[in-house]
Amino acid sequence: MSRLLLVGLVIAHPLQVVAQQEELPGSIPAPTVLRWWHGALALGGLSAFMLLDQPLQALVQGERSASKDELAGTLRRFGQIEVYGTVTAGLVAAGVVSGNAKLTRSGGRLAATLAFTGAAGMAGKLLMGRPRPEHSGDADGYVPFSGQVAMPSGHTAMAFAFATALSDDIHRPWATVGLYTLATGVGWSRLNDNRHWLTDVAAGAALGITSAKLMNGRWRMFGLRPPSVLLGPSNAGLAWQVEF
Repeated sequence: MSRLLLVGLVIAHPLQVVAQQEELPGSIPAPTVLRWWHGALALGGLSAFMLLDQPLQALVQGERSASKDELAGTLRRFGQIEVYGTVTAGLVAAGVVSGNAKLTRSGGRLAATLAFTGAAGMAGKLLMGRPRPEHSGDADGYVPFSGQVAMPSGHTAMAFAFATALSDDIHRPWATVGLYTLATGVGWSRLNDNRHWLTDVAAGAALGITSAKLMNGRWRMFGLRPPSVLLGPSNAGLAWQVEF
């Protein structure tokens, strides 16, 4: 067995690994290894949801109101950068200022999770090329690389990535319920605003949860271990190990 250290997201100069021993494989509780059939089940679930796309869109839009629009506008912010970006930056800054390496690593993993989720979401949008319901009544109008960007829902993906990462770090029932409730609210807001179909929201939630679980080591795929935070006097980065 050999290991290849992949260093990414590095900003100039050699870096120092902070409290690396706490991120060794033994510190990660019983990771679930993702298999091909996990992906097959997820695709099967999304396919089933497609049957509900147009009926649910009609139902939600038929019951839309000014008060629901206002609530949706509030909930939507949980999936926007002013919330998750501020919290992430705050965690990293607090960890650096206080000298708390664990807090800094949590902020670093959260940043990596959000970056990965955003990149994967954009790639998915380009590949799927699905029209938003506000632009087309055809839920099956997929045209790859057409500029249509409904699937997956970016707001929902970021909200669930954010909620999952924080929930797994805090590890308290009240935090888990609260964070996932807010993330679900973001998904509902995208349906209410007629910006996404149900399957767009479901795909976004799956992407966000998977990204966070892979980054914090709860899930593992292709031998990729969770990233380690690298810090230097004036730089920062992340390192990954691939085991094969």
